[in-house]
Amino acid sequence: MKLSTKGRYGLMAMYQLAMAYGEGPISIKSIADEEDLSENYLEQLFSTLKKNGLVVSSRGAYGGYMLTRHPKDITVGEILRSLEGENYPADCVSSDGFECKKEDMCVTKVVLAKIKSGIDQVIDSITLQDMIEDANMVKNL
Repeated sequence: MKLSTKGRYGLMAMYQLAMAYGEGPISIKSIADEEDLSENYLEQLFSTLKKNGLVVSSRGAYGGYMLTRHPKDITVGEILRSLEGENYPADCVSSDGFECKKEDMCVTKVVLAKIKSGIDQVIDSITLQDMIEDANMVKNL
């Protein structure tokens, strides 16, 4: 699994919102400055995250974005699926009706399905709160 910039930058931006949870809206400019990212690109990502119910926005001089839920209730998996869609190591393990001529005797499909399951288990087990705690642990080393 290789994440695109959407997934990587989205995680970085959501981490910034998690760090500021409860403090009110955070501007895209401050997130872009903190993470050294493009404001225009972040606008696109936040539009998707907002549409998928992970962030809310407010306008005005003190406007910006906020998480819709506590950081402990938002998983990395939710964020990545919102921005990247479902991740499949191969088309044969997707649920979109892909048919393979060798499906009945394909040993690699079982392996690929296990890979997808493993990735899903990991990304669904990590929350934004976990990212904050991991960052604090690294800072204290």
